[in-house]
Amino acid sequence: MSTATLDVTQHPNLPASSTTLFAAKAKTGLTFEQISQRIGRNEVATAAIFYGQAKASPEDIKKLSEILDIPLAGLEAQLSGFPDRGRSVEMPPKEPLIYRLYEIVQNYGYAYKAVLNEKFGDGIMSAISFSTKVEKETDKDGNNWAVITLRGKWF
Repeated sequence: MSTATLDVTQHPNLPASSTTLFAAKAKTGLTFEQISQRIGRNEVATAAIFYGQAKASPEDIKKLSEILDIPLAGLEAQLSGFPDRGRSVEMPPKEPLIYRLYEIVQNYGYAYKAVLNEKFGDGIMSAISFSTKVEKETDKDGNNWAVITLRGKWF
């Protein structure tokens, strides 16, 4: 598991808070799972705060300040605005894992849509009223499998 600092040359569109948060994360050696348990959020939601893709509540900011030993006033200044979602990834994505997730939607998007429409009728799945989680499964042969659950309110 990596706790390296964020390479901003790879992510030129991230907010200043990302550099602050990733540097402090690397210094403490904490994982997203450990940080998320301490602030009381899902680990993907916690990571989204680090990338500027989710809004941090005042309670999140206070806890992150304490956990990561970042001065509260500076962190509040960096995290008190609204996220600028979607800017951090160029399309199509170049990073292989993100590209594969994009590829899943490219290849299966209409199949998901057809099945969801059959089950729920016309509508969309929310990315606002939404939760997600990542789990690791190991099969009987020792192969690791990524299990990503997407849960969105249907409108």
